[in-house]
Amino acid sequence: MKQRTDTSGLWRQICLNDDLKAFEALFYGLNNRLIKFCILYVHQKEAAEEIVSDVFVKCWEGRKGLTEIVNPETYLFVCVKNQSLNYVKKYSNIHLVQIESTDKVEFVNTYDPEKEMERKELHFLLDQAIAKLPQQACIVFKLIKEDGMKYKEVAEILNISPRTVQTQLFRAIKKLSVILSDHQLASKSVVNPSATTPLMGLL
Repeated sequence: MKQRTDTSGLWRQICLNDDLKAFEALFYGLNNRLIKFCILYVHQKEAAEEIVSDVFVKCWEGRKGLTEIVNPETYLFVCVKNQSLNYVKKYSNIHLVQIESTDKVEFVNTYDPEKEMERKELHFLLDQAIAKLPQQACIVFKLIKEDGMKYKEVAEILNISPRTVQTQLFRAIKKLSVILSDHQLASKSVVNPSATTPLMGLL
């Protein structure tokens, strides 16, 4: 898992000591992650960069009133989400859709990791499939599987329950399993039907 920035320590230095170096460290530690998160909403890198920069500027300007923030990383993700939704509301007709509940399921490992070309093709197909997921499911999947966040953190950022986060994650996994199955059939890979593993463990 990626090393996480000590946001709480940096946040205290920023709010209490007006520490510009701490602010720069916070910015460089979270900027790329926040931009990637923002792009999931606005679908434009330039707009995402502007939104994230605006959030950081507002945090610096209002730092004296933010001393009570317990989890600054979650706070920044929520700020970016809200700014992104405002942007979407202003410039498009995109709406978030809630996903229905589903049960946890397991899937068969359907690719041979020893075949490098097949592995690369599979990941390309999965990236395409992830991009086509419903927006909130895509966001949940990326925050948990790519950004290493916990269910509770994602729930706080998206203002939904941890159970809903789990539900959406496994709904995304279920959809992606179809890609794996289709890929297996197309490549005629030999699969041991008794070797089952959660799809999320493959990605």
